Amino acid sequence: MSATRRRLQDPTIRAFALLVVVLAIFVGLAASTGAKLSAATAFSIFQNFAVVGLVALGLGITMLIREFDLSVAGMFGLGGIVAVLVGNGHPVIGLATAVGIGLAGGLAQSFCMVRFGLGSVPITLGGLLTFNGIAVVISGNRSIPFTNLDLALWINTPLAGMFSIHSAITLLVFVVAALLISYTRPGRDVIATGSNARASRIAGINTNAVVMAVFATSGALAALGGGLLSFGLAAASPSGLTAVLIPAIAAVILGGGSLSGGTGLPLGIAAGVLILSLLRTGMTILGLPPHAHDIVTGLLLLSVAVLDGEALRQRVHEAVRTLKPLRRLPRG
Repeated sequence: MSATRRRLQDPTIRAFALLVVVLAIFVGLAASTGAKLSAATAFSIFQNFAVVGLVALGLGITMLIREFDLSVAGMFGLGGIVAVLVGNGHPVIGLATAVGIGLAGGLAQSFCMVRFGLGSVPITLGGLLTFNGIAVVISGNRSIPFTNLDLALWINTPLAGMFSIHSAITLLVFVVAALLISYTRPGRDVIATGSNARASRIAGINTNAVVMAVFATSGALAALGGGLLSFGLAAASPSGLTAVLIPAIAAVILGGGSLSGGTGLPLGIAAGVLILSLLRTGMTILGLPPHAHDIVTGLLLLSVAVLDGEALRQRVHEAVRTLKPLRRLPRG
């Protein structure tokens, strides 16, 4: 197998390769239609990145350990409501309260999983419905205005023409997550648990603690993302922030994650979110209807699924080829 082909089997590298392809198509379409690309275009791309980014990151790290946190969408909405309700007087306290609730929600769900041996999908589906219900109750099922308009404007203030405070914070969280996963003992424990939980337990890793820490982090990231977005929009709605789940799942898969779990690192997830952001901005520039974005995203996901299938077949073929000489060894 060529070195290039081996590199493309790495999920993160494949995600960035796909990002380069989508970026090239984006620039080509803009040039062919006469659309002008500017710093404002990049600003729009990174604003879209900030909307989905933290939810995708939280979901992605649960998929890395072969679990699935459906509740991130509910916590995203609940975090926004709590941040605005508490943060109208004290924004920092409001955001901290939202993050604390996200931590608690993730811990509660993961405790049920490890204590009773339950799967993550039914538990977090229950969490999704519960968090949505709580958001409706505490908001009175209405939009809650955020009265600190100076802060709302500040969060969306351009930085270097391309970023905002919101998108810069989101990017910083991705960088920190990538460093923690790759260069710290807890991060390596997360990767080991996702690779082989049984072997990790034999090696002395407390996999239950890893699961609880990952779900607590996922909840905190979702709540932080909802709080920051609601501050930037100067409002929070119990029904307006829950449609983030499907884009988050798509971003993780495009970023090298797999529904079967065990793959998908923060940098790859960031690439996946950027791919979706480029597509959304490109569709807007071209004046295409919203469903066009869904069609293109779906086709990209199908392409990634085909590539994953080819990579799996190649790995099986290599394993069989390696085992063939062993079968011919004489038995004594």
